Amino acid sequence: MTKAWPTFLVLPIILFGLIAPTSSHAAPVLLREITDSSQVVLVTAKSWNATTGTVRTFEKKNQTWTATQSSTQANLGYGGLVSGNKRKQGTGKTPTGTYAIKWAFGIKSDPGASVKYTKVDSDDAWTYDPRVPSTYNIFQTSNKKWLSYGNYVERLTTYGKQYNYVAVLDFNLPEGKITQGANGINRTDESANTARGGGIFLHVSNGKNTAGCIAVPQKFMKNVLRWLDPKKNPVIVIRVNN
Repeated sequence: MTKAWPTFLVLPIILFGLIAPTSSHAAPVLLREITDSSQVVLVTAKSWNATTGTVRTFEKKNQTWTATQSSTQANLGYGGLVSGNKRKQGTGKTPTGTYAIKWAFGIKSDPGASVKYTKVDSDDAWTYDPRVPSTYNIFQTSNKKWLSYGNYVERLTTYGKQYNYVAVLDFNLPEGKITQGANGINRTDESANTARGGGIFLHVSNGKNTAGCIAVPQKFMKNVLRWLDPKKNPVIVIRVNN
């Protein structure tokens, strides 16, 4: 889902619209290229090596993009950023591109989200073992120990504050239908790319860099979940301003 941005814009417009908006409420020119969504979470970083960035939210009404809340700083991957189609698992890089915001989960109760929200418990996990493609980058709800998965599994409730509120991004999610087997394990017959990594989320920050996710203050995250409207096809745009 990485989006190719047009190269025909003249340099002054690019510099004004993408890099130096006059205020946190000014809508960047790049939003004009978003035609299939009317809600955008925009993440911008100053360089490919950056481990922090700025997050803003915009909504289109009457063909005009307007900021919906003040901007905030975000913690990004410890490895900086990389084009989404070139990301590799284990590099700690945040993938650039445009990705749908699919659903949400959290350790805390539903804050009033319009998108589907699941309150996770100790049974819930996220698996991304490249040796098991059928379960790669998939949410699991079965009470399993997952010992054979080693470090390729996240037990969601053990992540504390970070996973109080989480939005799931459509980065390298399986394209096939997910079904639950008799053993309770969720699988797909059309797996994600096992080289690119998984579990790329927008979630609450604990003040540290992530393994590729975008982490923001909890108040901002709750506001985002309350604001997102599935009928408006919300997306996240992750971009380097260089």
